[in-house]
Amino acid sequence: MSIPVALADLASTMVRFGTAPYLITVGADGSPHAASVSVSWSDGKLVAGAGRHTAANVQANNAVALLWPPPEPGDYTLIVDGPGEIQEMGPHLAVVVEPQTAILHVTVPRFE
Repeated sequence: MSIPVALADLASTMVRFGTAPYLITVGADGSPHAASVSVSWSDGKLVAGAGRHTAANVQANNAVALLWPPPEPGDYTLIVDGPGEIQEMGPHLAVVVEPQTAILHVTVPRFE
């Protein structure tokens, strides 16, 4: 079950999840890549550091997702999708994500 999060409510929803999601990208060959990142807000967009692999993936396919694990077992996962863009920020690369959709996704019970 998923619960849509209005983009206007995304910043306040994120407070519960913190600033350390996983950034999910897909390379030109279709291979997925997950990286632990730290995000901050800038002009209505989410900004995270980007390594070489992440940057190459975003340049090949700008569809990205940010995934925050549940803060507590049994809680919701926060997933934010949107296009990403690589920017140079000083000596570092960053991916700037423009949120398009956000959902709270129910955590599946443990399978036994």
